[in-house]
Amino acid sequence: MLYSALILGLLSSLHCIGMCGPIAMMLPLARNNPAKKAAQVLLYHMGRLTAYCTLGLVFGMLGKGLYLAGMQQQLSIVAGLLMILIVLIPEKVFARYNFSRPVYRLISIVKSRLGQQFGKKSNKALYLAGLFNGFLPCGLVYAALFGAIAMQNTALGVAYMFLYGAGTIPMMSAVVYASGMLSNPLRSNLYKIVPYVTVLVGMLFIMRGLGLGIPFISPAENSLFVQSNPDCIVGHP
Repeated sequence: MLYSALILGLLSSLHCIGMCGPIAMMLPLARNNPAKKAAQVLLYHMGRLTAYCTLGLVFGMLGKGLYLAGMQQQLSIVAGLLMILIVLIPEKVFARYNFSRPVYRLISIVKSRLGQQFGKKSNKALYLAGLFNGFLPCGLVYAALFGAIAMQNTALGVAYMFLYGAGTIPMMSAVVYASGMLSNPLRSNLYKIVPYVTVLVGMLFIMRGLGLGIPFISPAENSLFVQSNPDCIVGHP
């Protein structure tokens, strides 16, 4: 299921153009030095990936705890349902009642720290801009985090969020280098694909949890999850 993270990242980057694109275009980059500019853009992406991997670590640990509690299949089904729910909830409602509300003060601090980096011309500022950008609330990041939980393994949770972040890099880099490469009508049409892909990924997690006996997509129940003990054979103690 790790491949779904990359797909989700690639498609959700179309959403990132509107939400985070302005941030990328405001970065204090060396516009007249292509090599230095490329290195600076890489630093920005490294900051974003650090944020995503940190979130993957936290939510991967949560998923592992639920796995040890014997909630393997239920967790995968619930994660899939939540991904689909994110798409179905109107954006305005989701913005009003989102996961950031309990930590609203912390989010405000992140936004403030992010804004401070734009006035600085240093490698540290570029890395921190990406780091704080990665921690900003976003519905599609939430969807990816549900996927990280469903991995039910700390390392796989980190890997899931890393691949999600890696999937957003091409389009976010394109915003920096050629903000006008996509016409508004084309961008609008591509953006319409994002909800369908998110629903598809959610359905894959639901099918995975149902254990329908479909190889690679929905393995049988007794071989669905890898045991935490590396000496164990899959599905057997």
